[in-house]
Amino acid sequence: MTTLQSVPALGTHPASGSLPSRAETRDQLSRATYDLLVIGGGILGISTAWHAAQSGLRVALVDAGDFAGATSSASSKLLHGGLRYLQTGAVKLVAENHFERRAVSREVAPHLANPLTFYLPVYKGGPHGAAKLGAGVFAYSALSAFGDGVGHVISPAKAQRDVPELRTDDLKAVAVYRDDQMNDARMALMTVRAAVDAGAVVLNHAAVTGLRFTRGRVTGAELKDSTDSTEFGVDARLVLNATGPWVDHLRKMEDPNAAPSIRLSKGAHLVLKRTRPWRAALATPIDKYRITFALPWEDMLLLGTTDEEYEGDPADVSVTEADTAQILDEAAFSIKDQQLSRDLITYSFAGLRVLPGGPGDTSKAKRETVVTEGRGGMLSVAGGKWTTFRHIGRTVMNKLASLPGHPLAEDMEPMNRLPRKLPLPGIANPNAVAHRLLVDGPAPGPRMAPDTARHLATHYGSLAFDIARLANENPRLAERVHPDAPEIWAQVAYARDHEWAETADDVLRRRTTLTIRGLATDDVREGVEKLLADRD
Repeated sequence: MTTLQSVPALGTHPASGSLPSRAETRDQLSRATYDLLVIGGGILGISTAWHAAQSGLRVALVDAGDFAGATSSASSKLLHGGLRYLQTGAVKLVAENHFERRAVSREVAPHLANPLTFYLPVYKGGPHGAAKLGAGVFAYSALSAFGDGVGHVISPAKAQRDVPELRTDDLKAVAVYRDDQMNDARMALMTVRAAVDAGAVVLNHAAVTGLRFTRGRVTGAELKDSTDSTEFGVDARLVLNATGPWVDHLRKMEDPNAAPSIRLSKGAHLVLKRTRPWRAALATPIDKYRITFALPWEDMLLLGTTDEEYEGDPADVSVTEADTAQILDEAAFSIKDQQLSRDLITYSFAGLRVLPGGPGDTSKAKRETVVTEGRGGMLSVAGGKWTTFRHIGRTVMNKLASLPGHPLAEDMEPMNRLPRKLPLPGIANPNAVAHRLLVDGPAPGPRMAPDTARHLATHYGSLAFDIARLANENPRLAERVHPDAPEIWAQVAYARDHEWAETADDVLRRRTTLTIRGLATDDVREGVEKLLADRD
């Protein structure tokens, strides 16, 4: 294992083209009046900032924690149409989701998304029969214009060849469909980068301590930088509250009498080491509405999710023993016991879905986006699905354009005049990038390992070449952070200089996969902290 003594020293000069310092960013935020201040760096806020900057608005984005630091990096990692929504007759919603899924995975971010085959096992006595599921996956693929093939039914034996840990007792048939998968934290971070490339000014780890008012209208926010306790403020013509589970907390800053507008549903997940290779995912029906997933992801196995109402402090959400037991018990419907040993668990995480307020079972609630305006003119956006993050950004922008008095309309380029499928930074064929990384290594010294090349290609796209150059310039940066993970130290330096990483968790949990692999050891954490501190 890499020891603290072997952590690469970079000197005190960050790479050229690196980000402005936090002090410089705070000064920039304090001096200007922005057209739009977005509070909340989850994917809803990030997407809105991206679209707003594209439209020509002067945009600022702040978050109390890290970008995608909460719910947006705690999803099931799927870009999907939502097969279960067919149960409720939401055909139009599924078709719209498929459109967005295909746009992201094929044109916007093919370097960050990958196709995934799903098997729905049909067991004797299960909630759905083979004929019904077969018809369902056919309809699902039809709503995707058969762009991923035709949903169909296969034999248990054929399915087990791709999923060796599939339980075959009482297994009658297996329905097949296709969706896409991603690393949500990386997708969010690339969208932040796209927003900055379009002109937005962003700052993470900057908490709102109060709102600014002018004649009763919200016109900015007071903030505190959690890295050094510096207090500063931002002025804006319009403020957007995109704080996810905290949306009502900020609404009460605007209006202490504001009634609750949302409810929360907790989704917990487990990450396990795989005992054997998986070439497909499992989507096992638990009841009429719920499906439990077993997803090959980042060389691991991702299990989940739960769906239960949550009424506590969003900051305290965590995976409980009851969550773990439920996920393993539900996974056991279709997965053999040896793959579900607790000894294989490397990590667990929980996120909070933001749902419209109202009664009823959270598993049946609509995953819709709601935009409201408060008494002080602050807009609040909540809800929605990761898959439709671009659509949500456009929805908010259309709302901005139609506000009474049209305060921003004259300064905005209409959404219908902007590129519909503008790609995220680094867009490239990941297979081609990985090949180049392997064959274009430094003349002297060892070439990049295949797993590292593949990891860089599928997490950075063509930006992987910038990381490779860092490793070539300083061979110690080419060393692995942990011997059992593909990440190299150059990624830590890159996260520090180009990806707004301030803390070890920023790097280990969201810029890399070390935490989810269970490899964020004390030595690794201290090494990352040392490298993060090695800056001007």
